[in-house]
Amino acid sequence: MVETLSLADRLRACYTGAVYDVLRAKRYTAQVLPASIRPLDVRYKIAGPVLTVEGRRDDTLDADQSLLKWCELLSRARSQAVLICQPNDRTLAHMGELSSETLAYKGVLGYIVDGGCRDSAFIEKIGFPVFCRYFTPVDIVGKWAATAFEQPIRIGEVTIHSGDYVLADRDGIVIIPQALVSEVVAETEEVLRRENLVRKAILAGVDPVEAYLQYGKF
Repeated sequence: MVETLSLADRLRACYTGAVYDVLRAKRYTAQVLPASIRPLDVRYKIAGPVLTVEGRRDDTLDADQSLLKWCELLSRARSQAVLICQPNDRTLAHMGELSSETLAYKGVLGYIVDGGCRDSAFIEKIGFPVFCRYFTPVDIVGKWAATAFEQPIRIGEVTIHSGDYVLADRDGIVIIPQALVSEVVAETEEVLRRENLVRKAILAGVDPVEAYLQYGKF
């Protein structure tokens, strides 16, 4: 029996530029996270359903409190989901080596944070996909805790809900609203099919104008 690819698998076979083009045609133009959130390794690619986390800096926490709350965050992460975090902080690392190993072991597809990361060389070696804004050796112990799980978060101009889908690659990060994901993935696959036809035509010597008029894509 032929196994049917999941939406996440099909989305992973796409690229962010094509997904954005499909969303733009539907007038969903504010679905791209800030360009300053970059992959730890440009070979990383993340695609799948989102699980949201939000947190705050809190210097009243002691070390045990903050670490227990961090472990709660890791515990809540689900297999085959992408964790996206709004830490509301620009001073600390909100991901590190041991946490990445934990998430990878649980089958989490990747971690995207509007904040910092440390232990980057170790995480690269593990191969766990992380997208972040900056690097710092300063961890969250006694300083930060998650305050909400699976609630809407906002990163840049994009409001993100648990259950939305995300595609992240070296070009950027696109959020697809949950209600549109099946439709957007199918339409993006059609875009890729037409792009391949244009590519073949150009390589066969067809004029670019003629190729565009024939396939409506370039």
